[in-house]
Amino acid sequence: MSQNLRESLGILHNDNMPKLIGKAEFPETGWDRIKDLLDRDRTRRYPEEVTDVIKSGLAAALAGMIYGGLPAARHARQRFIQLSQAEIYSSRVEAVRSAHNAAIRAFVRYGWRWSWRVSAFVILFNSVSTALSVYKDKSVLGHYAAAGAATGGLFRLNLGLRGLVAGTIIGATMGLPAGALIIGMQSLSGESARERRRRERRELYQMKVAEWTARLQLTDELIGDLSPGARAEGTNQDLQRIKELIRS
Repeated sequence: MSQNLRESLGILHNDNMPKLIGKAEFPETGWDRIKDLLDRDRTRRYPEEVTDVIKSGLAAALAGMIYGGLPAARHARQRFIQLSQAEIYSSRVEAVRSAHNAAIRAFVRYGWRWSWRVSAFVILFNSVSTALSVYKDKSVLGHYAAAGAATGGLFRLNLGLRGLVAGTIIGATMGLPAGALIIGMQSLSGESARERRRRERRELYQMKVAEWTARLQLTDELIGDLSPGARAEGTNQDLQRIKELIRS
């Protein structure tokens, strides 16, 4: 085999070998697992833990909108009717429309106030609990209690030291039953998100190793078939085939 061909193959193996080969099957440290949450897969999607946090935030925003908006809309409509008894309207339709407009304004105003607060609380709670579970590579009640304490303390921080302490205690107390409910639902499903991600990573790693082992074996066979006296044209064709195998 010519010296140029050997040098070309050496460059291919160094530059095109996938980073997954030679890498640990799973991130070795807690910070590595945290950073792994920000990596997207082949379909450009984020891990399930991240999407679950986003989905829970959207669901909490909708629930907060309904919880805060409906009572406010009902109260605003009744108050508008009470205050507009002496007003004169051209038709019944105009009066009903005015009452509905007052209810809609109250729904949007107070529903939005509840919506973003509930959503922020849920997102922060789930983010902290998910980060702790990923960092420790396990899910326990203590993680949800700590997440509730951090979230409650942060939301009561504007009330001073007493508010911070009270919010921390209340948040930790509420985090325990919430964590028990989440862990119970995961156990009923048979597999938690963390266990499913660990299994998928293991399967992907084994598939990559098998795929690249087969490619390297085929490359070695092509190299073995090259004769020292081969023509330059045939050698270039074989080299092109090896490049396609490594880069595909």
